[in-house]
Amino acid sequence: MPGPDTRVVEIRVAGLVGTSGETLLDAVSTVDVAGDGLGRVIRPADRLRRPAPGPVLPALGRSIPRTLEGYLWHGMTSGGAAKATWALLFPFSLANVCFWMLPPIPPGRRLARVLGAVCRGLLRVGALLLTMLLMGQLAAIALDLFAAQCLAPGSGCLPAVPDVPRTAGARIAVGVLPLLAVIFVLHRISSATWAVHADGDLTGGPLRMRADPETPALRCLHTVAALASVALLLLGGPFRVPGNSADLVAWIITLAVVLATVVAAAIGVDTGRFARPGVLAFATLLVVVAAVRLVVSHGPGAGPLPGTNGVVEGLGAALVAVTVLFALFLAPAALLARPGWQHKPQRLRPWMGGWAAAPVLALAGLLGGGFGAGLAEALRRLSGAGHLKVPDTYLLVTVLWGAGLALAAVLGVLGFAVAVPLRRLRRGIPAIVELMEHDERQEAQAAAAWARSAWERRHLHHLALAVASAMSAGGAALLVLRFGFGLVPRWFGPLSAIGVVALGALAAGLLRVVYTAARTPQRSRHLGALADLVCFWPRAAHPTVPPCYALKVVPELAARAREHLAEPGTRVVLSGYNLGSLLTIMAAARLAAELPEADLERVGVLTAGSPLQWGYQRAFPALLPQEALERLFTDLDGRWRALCRGTDIFGGGVTTWRHAVADRRLHGVGFLPDGGCGPVSAAADANGVLILGGDHWLPDPLRGPTGRHRWAPGLLKHQDYVVDAEWDHAVAMAAGLGKPSWGEQGSLFGDCPPKR
Repeated sequence: MPGPDTRVVEIRVAGLVGTSGETLLDAVSTVDVAGDGLGRVIRPADRLRRPAPGPVLPALGRSIPRTLEGYLWHGMTSGGAAKATWALLFPFSLANVCFWMLPPIPPGRRLARVLGAVCRGLLRVGALLLTMLLMGQLAAIALDLFAAQCLAPGSGCLPAVPDVPRTAGARIAVGVLPLLAVIFVLHRISSATWAVHADGDLTGGPLRMRADPETPALRCLHTVAALASVALLLLGGPFRVPGNSADLVAWIITLAVVLATVVAAAIGVDTGRFARPGVLAFATLLVVVAAVRLVVSHGPGAGPLPGTNGVVEGLGAALVAVTVLFALFLAPAALLARPGWQHKPQRLRPWMGGWAAAPVLALAGLLGGGFGAGLAEALRRLSGAGHLKVPDTYLLVTVLWGAGLALAAVLGVLGFAVAVPLRRLRRGIPAIVELMEHDERQEAQAAAAWARSAWERRHLHHLALAVASAMSAGGAALLVLRFGFGLVPRWFGPLSAIGVVALGALAAGLLRVVYTAARTPQRSRHLGALADLVCFWPRAAHPTVPPCYALKVVPELAARAREHLAEPGTRVVLSGYNLGSLLTIMAAARLAAELPEADLERVGVLTAGSPLQWGYQRAFPALLPQEALERLFTDLDGRWRALCRGTDIFGGGVTTWRHAVADRRLHGVGFLPDGGCGPVSAAADANGVLILGGDHWLPDPLRGPTGRHRWAPGLLKHQDYVVDAEWDHAVAMAAGLGKPSWGEQGSLFGDCPPKR
């Protein structure tokens, strides 16, 4: 029972881009009370901008004092011209996310460890080739399309440009200097990190997320590889041996540097031995020497550079080969990890049996190649000179993206316009909706929203992975058709035009995102949403991605909780919304590993609209294994509450699954506070809420205005969880002020299958 000095501190963590302090705390105004500007701790403010106490918490028939705080972290992902450029690094971020999607390595399995090491090495090589492909494509645009062709005398391109910059040396300088600037910017981005103002080891807790110790070396490797790809294009490409001895020596050295970076990325390198400024200076000097040799020997000429096709096609072919090898080695690695999850229901198993990282890596390569092809085609058409040439494979890339766009449109129509209505008609009003006792009109609205959200949570990743897999297979078929048989069918023309439009729109859209975010950061919500998703993960496979905000937020949240727990009688509830729920769970896992039992008894967790179970737990099985989540639920003695709506596309059940209704009661299987999982049952309360284990299923729309809470009409779906009166009830339960029942022997489902 709470004593007279009991108070509850609720720390809310933002989870959506653009969330203001007022929206997070549901307050008229807020004020900062701690933080460094990037990670801000806020409280409600009074009319004099002073921290004000939060609303009291009704629990156990009395009012418990509550202090309401919020943690805002979007300064690390959104707004500003520098952060806006991160939108152009999305293919790199996808390659980095693949590292965290790898299946777990079973203990005591040597073959699984070897396969895991091979997959990680191939991922690093694929990420390195992705960087080289990007720089090769940018070099093809700057050096070939612009400097060699567009600025050539008599080309008819850009007639307003005077003849002075059209000399050989000036043209090469105009093409090389922007490339060096881009490489410098990428190197600086990969060097950025966030200062953590908290004590403790970043790798602590059962849910471990750590920065890869090889990141400084990878940063140097990618910078050297980017410089080498530019030098290789200036020297004539990988398949053209220069005629004189000086060019031959430079060509051999450049190929050796490329090979050394690939091998170093594959096997891992020692940071102290490789990441030195001298290596970067040598690679930069190599580019300068290659540019000078091109000018002195014969100049860029008036046509395409001879090395463009070789560089772009060679790097693309190498990336395809590495992706295929990664997919082949990942298959047995996933099979060896299968005994760890084969006892689980289908909806809890990893996506594609743990093999989903392969199509994601393929999608990263397709996006990287597509961005370059789309930008080159767009610039070629905007130049007004139709005779300018681009690499031959760009036709295949545009055809592939045209076909991929058509396939995505067909699958989207079949899913949203056919499958969802059929699901709604076949299943009618879900039994769980009937338990919430809506009127007929509200039941029909809720049933339609439940059908759409359930289909998206279960099949939207299937649609994305199917498009990526189909485009990968189509790309292989196009390569065989083009280079194996030398065929270019006539119907490639219209399909290529669709691809050019799609890629041009994609490139223009990204550039518009950068411009909008630089001019008006508060309007760049779409950019921030993208950054929030991909910046959650530490740099592991690709260093040229934004720094991971989770490595800063999690220890600072845990430190803030420990600061409040130092006061006797204080109970701390970490509440997170959407992605914020993952941050709160990891912070709670850290506290569970560090705090003594007496202090841990005063800690609870509340998640709302969380994509943990259907999304992150299945996409990242090694980072978020179910066994670690069960252990956290047990350590908290059931003080992990989850608010969810069946109408929410992003947030479904978190601690329970296998739901069914029998005898006017909701049954399922879920985490148990005494360990493991088992049957749980629920009954509707006065507000229509179904508390099943740790999950609180909320009626949507709300049952009706109570006069004690802010009212929000209509379907709320993924918004305004704090409006529901159940929020305060769940906070009280997470604080240990009241416990639910945990099911019965006669539940509809039996115990969880035994773990193998």
